Amino acid sequence: MPRMLDVSDDVRAEIGDEEADRLLAGENAPGSYDCTSCRTPGDSEQERTSTVLFIGDETAVLAFAHATCLPSQVVQVTEEQLQGAVRSINPDGAPGQSAPEQAVLGVTSGLVLLGGELHPALVVEPTGPIVRPGSTDIGDDFLPLLIEQGFMPVTQLHSVPPVLHGWSVLLAMGQLHAVLQPGTGGGSPVAWWQAHQALQVAESWRAAANKHQQVLLFAAPVGSIGRQPREDLLRDALDKAAANGKLVAAAMPLAGT
Repeated sequence: MPRMLDVSDDVRAEIGDEEADRLLAGENAPGSYDCTSCRTPGDSEQERTSTVLFIGDETAVLAFAHATCLPSQVVQVTEEQLQGAVRSINPDGAPGQSAPEQAVLGVTSGLVLLGGELHPALVVEPTGPIVRPGSTDIGDDFLPLLIEQGFMPVTQLHSVPPVLHGWSVLLAMGQLHAVLQPGTGGGSPVAWWQAHQALQVAESWRAAANKHQQVLLFAAPVGSIGRQPREDLLRDALDKAAANGKLVAAAMPLAGT
């Protein structure tokens, strides 16, 4: 049965057209899998699935991920990282057991004063370190991964960051639904972050978003911002994160009202 697989041009170039076509036809693709990004179950017969090819010095491993978690891509890793990833997926040749708890992206909305004008902003902070797919390092790659996507490092909050083309913020009936990123191969946008339940935003935030027709997204690693009950405290936390080199930002068009 054909699978709902995305095979990027880069992955196809590495594995060859014949193998790529077999995957798309369902011959060599698993029906169910554990997402290489979020480690939760996926089903390539029921939902869009990305092929992710990890390439080490001597070995290559083809893995699968929810298309909403990762686009289809080739990831260069060291041989040691690759073998570690294989062991974590399939320890001692046995089916993978329980995966470590995954970090969740926490999102806070607020108004940020820049250049004498209030701008609608979303502040994203994970609940734990974000590690590059396939990596066995213990570090936090959240900001480097976002910079690779086009986010800009921020050292001072004094001007509006550049627009990140292809990304957008989905607002409907005054509720925040998702942050969208470009789909693979120029396809439909996919959710980078999606609310489990739509988040109600303040009327002042919605009015500012409709006025500017864009939203500023700030992101910082775990422990940099925290849950701030007031916008002045949120601004103080953003300023501190920026001064410490732990803040990236981008402006995104508003989708919806």
